[in-house]
Amino acid sequence: MSQSGKRVTVLALYPEETREAAALLKQAIPLMMRHGIPPNPVHYALWYTYSRGLEPNLNRRLDKAVKDFDSFPPETAAKLFRDYIINGELEEARAGQLQAIELVDDIERDVSRNVMGNRNFKASLEHCLEMLQEPVIEGLPTVLSELQQSTHLMQEQQELFLAQLHTAQNEIQSLRDKLERAHLAATLDSLTQVFNRNSFTRLLEQALSNAPQGVALVMLDIDHFKQFNDQYGHPLGDRVLQHVGQVLRNSLPPRAMAARYGGEEFCVILRECTDLTNAQAFAEQLRLKIQSLRIKVRGTDKVLDTITASFGVALAETGDNLESLLTRADDALYRAKRNGRNQVHR
Repeated sequence: MSQSGKRVTVLALYPEETREAAALLKQAIPLMMRHGIPPNPVHYALWYTYSRGLEPNLNRRLDKAVKDFDSFPPETAAKLFRDYIINGELEEARAGQLQAIELVDDIERDVSRNVMGNRNFKASLEHCLEMLQEPVIEGLPTVLSELQQSTHLMQEQQELFLAQLHTAQNEIQSLRDKLERAHLAATLDSLTQVFNRNSFTRLLEQALSNAPQGVALVMLDIDHFKQFNDQYGHPLGDRVLQHVGQVLRNSLPPRAMAARYGGEEFCVILRECTDLTNAQAFAEQLRLKIQSLRIKVRGTDKVLDTITASFGVALAETGDNLESLLTRADDALYRAKRNGRNQVHR
């Protein structure tokens, strides 16, 4: 499945120079302390943005939140963070997290080089002290000894910092895994591994707002699906859905997106498609692939060879919105059902 849109980077969200950022933090932290808001990354981001004054709606909502509640509700903070910091896009949050991970990796490499340099410097000093059996210059052994001790202390501190960085990297990796799982759970249908309905709605609206003349919608519905469930049970019905989802995932052209719209109904958004005939040909290929599915009924020798689907295809026109395009595709799907199923209509 392709991904659409450019991800906003953390640097683009916060373009201030170091001095400006420090000044904003000096404003944000007292505000947090005044309202008893716990210091965590989400709260820092919210009140830093508040101090910037570029999001008046956020400022109004934060002012109302601290006025209406004795304590700052975590769910309010999370919603404001999604709405105004990452704009509701998990993709942007993931991109920002990857930047943080890369930053920690860079710091870890730099500190590792410094630690190695200090070790080499310490070894050189020890070698010099061994060579100075008799003082060549009065006080020089003492100076070198003090320098050696300072270097040793600096090395210990950097090695401690390096160990802390390694711990932070492990925690960040765990957080990245959790975020990836949360991202999949929020965007994908868990059974078929294509986009869920909420993601489909968002993606189709986005596609229509960007280039409506190049968008086609394919809707498909598995024929007589209720009979599979009634005759063989829901586990077999789930396997049919999984196989259809796999057919869709394996058949998508570039920049196309597949979603489970509900029950046994699926949708495919085709991008850069300006010819309804091409969209209909793609749907016909899907129809043949689904018709060729063979699923064995567990515990028996029976193989299902009657899995088919009906298709409706519509091409976006100027002025179309999500509802109007869905209605035309759904009407075409209804005609395919009414005319005998297992066919493509437009």
